[in-house]
Amino acid sequence: MPAEGFSLRKVSKTTIRNRWWSIGLGLTLGLLAASSAAQTCQSAADMDAATRTALETTAKRYFEIAAHGDTASLKQNAIPSLASSFAGVEAAVKDNQAALSGAHASVRPPFLLSADGPQPLPHAEFLCGVFGRDGQTKESAVFVLNNLPPGKYAVTVLDIAGGPSPITLTLVLQQMGADWKLGGFYAKSSQTTGHDAAWFLQRARDFKAKSQIHNASLYYLQAIALSTPVDFMSTLSTDKLYDEAKSTQTADLPANGNTVDISAGGKTYHVTEIFPLAVGNDLDVVVKYQSPDISDTARTFQENTALIKALVTKFPEFRDAFGGVVARAVDPSGHDYGTLLAMKDIK
Repeated sequence: MPAEGFSLRKVSKTTIRNRWWSIGLGLTLGLLAASSAAQTCQSAADMDAATRTALETTAKRYFEIAAHGDTASLKQNAIPSLASSFAGVEAAVKDNQAALSGAHASVRPPFLLSADGPQPLPHAEFLCGVFGRDGQTKESAVFVLNNLPPGKYAVTVLDIAGGPSPITLTLVLQQMGADWKLGGFYAKSSQTTGHDAAWFLQRARDFKAKSQIHNASLYYLQAIALSTPVDFMSTLSTDKLYDEAKSTQTADLPANGNTVDISAGGKTYHVTEIFPLAVGNDLDVVVKYQSPDISDTARTFQENTALIKALVTKFPEFRDAFGGVVARAVDPSGHDYGTLLAMKDIK
C-alpha cells in the first residue's frame, strides 16, 4: 500500500468474531490484540467540538491541496516518516487528479486514536464508538495498524464527488505540537467498472439464488472491498456483509492462507488466491499460484494458459460473471508473471 506513513493491517470481523476468509490483495490477517490500555479511540460524538472542527478543517485543507496537485505542500505538511518516502502519495495524487480536481468534498465524522507506551505497538487495535451485544453499531468502527509509534492520530474520510467518478479519500493525521500532520493518504474509487457496492451485493445475491456459489462469493468480496474506504477499517456495513457472505464459503476456493490444488495437463497447481479485479472496463477473476521459477516466460505463459482453462472448466459459472481470467505465477521471491485471456477466447 503506497502513500502510508506507518504499517497497516487489514481488519475485518476478526476483531469481534473469527473471520472465515481473507481479501485477496496480498495482505495478511491473523490479528493479535494489543493491551486495551495501550490504545483508545474517540468517535466524533465523544470528542470536543474544537478537536472535531480542527480535524475536519485540516482534512478539507489537505484535500484542496491535493486537488490542486500541490504535492510539495502536502510533503511539507507530512510527518517525517512519510515525507522521507513520499513517492506513494505523489503517485496517488497524480493518478486521482481527474477525480480530485474541481470536485467537492464532504467530511465524514472523524475518529481520534491514541496510542500509549514507550515503544511502537506491534498490533494496535482501536474499537471506536459504541458497540452492542452483537458487535458494531451504526456509528462505530474498528481500525488495526501495525508497528504504530506512540502518539495521537486521527482518521478522516472524505467523500469526493463532482469528478468523472466518485472516490473516497482517507487521510490519517498525526498530532505534532499544535498541528495535525499528514500520516497517510488513501484515495479509492467508490465504484468498479461503473458499479458501486450495492450493485455488486445485489449481483452476489442473484448468483447465490441461482446456486452459482463461487460467483456469489467473489461478488460479495467485491462488495465488501467497495464498502469500506480503507482495508484497515471495518464498520457495521462490512460486518453485515461478512455475515451474509458466510453462506457462500466453499472449500475449493483458497482462504486464510490455505491453498487449493487444480490439475491441468498432468501438472498440479497450488493456487494461493482467487479474487475479482477490474481490468479496463471488465471485471476479471485473478488466480495466483506458486511457481518454483518464472524465468522461462514462454513456459510460464503455457502454464498460465493451462491453469486458466482448467479453472474455467472447474468453475464454468465464471463465464457468466467475468470478462476474462488473469493467471499470475508467483516465484518464491514474490516476483510474478501474468497472463490474461478474455473469457470468449477460453475454449
